[in-house]
Amino acid sequence: MPNLTRVAAGLLIAAALLLAAYAWTLSRRPAPRPPHVAPAAQASFPVVVAARRLSAGQPIEDSALRVERLAHRPQGTYVEPAALARRVPLTDIESGAPVFEAQLSSGFAEQVEPGQRAVAVHVDEASAVGDRLRPGNFVDVYVMLKRENAALAARAEVTRTQAKLLLSRLRVLAFGDTAAGGGKASERTVHPRTAVLAVPAADVERLALADSAGRVLLALRSPRDTEGADRLPGASMAAATALASPGAGTTAKDEGVSLAVLSGAQASRGREVPPRRTQVSSSVEVIRAGHPQTIEY
Repeated sequence: MPNLTRVAAGLLIAAALLLAAYAWTLSRRPAPRPPHVAPAAQASFPVVVAARRLSAGQPIEDSALRVERLAHRPQGTYVEPAALARRVPLTDIESGAPVFEAQLSSGFAEQVEPGQRAVAVHVDEASAVGDRLRPGNFVDVYVMLKRENAALAARAEVTRTQAKLLLSRLRVLAFGDTAAGGGKASERTVHPRTAVLAVPAADVERLALADSAGRVLLALRSPRDTEGADRLPGASMAAATALASPGAGTTAKDEGVSLAVLSGAQASRGREVPPRRTQVSSSVEVIRAGHPQTIEY
């Protein structure tokens, strides 16, 4: 019995030594490395930036832009350089800086061609083709004037009620609150009160004078009709509105029509016939020695 106890104790001691040796061996091993995880790709966004310094007031050329990928896309920037073709910066833009919409001239101003001006005129439902005008349409502009007070006829600029063609084939830029690319006509609830026209710079004075002195009528014309009408130059009331005697080179459209001609009270200028002059002779009868004699003088 005592021998068995000694054998069991020896086995336990040997097992303890083996376990201690194994534990020491494990403690000497290096810690396992964590598995390698590839870093997530950082998101980037294309943004149009200036390839060189952009000067204010100068149209942007395609070569002056490039696309860079940034960590975030600032609001109001562009993705495609084509969207900035020929746009005009309002301020200088440094090289490498993103191009913002607020730094460029407005899209409405870009619709005005060189040599033209955007001019607003007063309209109502009748003078605006029953509110059927749309941006991009072409119109002829007629002006209608009423005769001024008869008591002031000596100094009146408008002596007869009249209407005439003022300007021909003007492009409509905006009608009411609808500009090119705006909402549909069915979305309007109020009749427009203004129409914005693209007017040649030399004719702005005439249109402004007609809009303030009379009533402007817009006549819609076909976009396929490219024929224009001759217009008299100048910004005076006589050149813009009065029906003076037509001079050399003046067309019937320039002359217009007066209320007297329209009502038939006065013949058209083209049909006026000067009164015929008749020769009247005078004579006297003289009797000499019983013989009558007629002498004409």
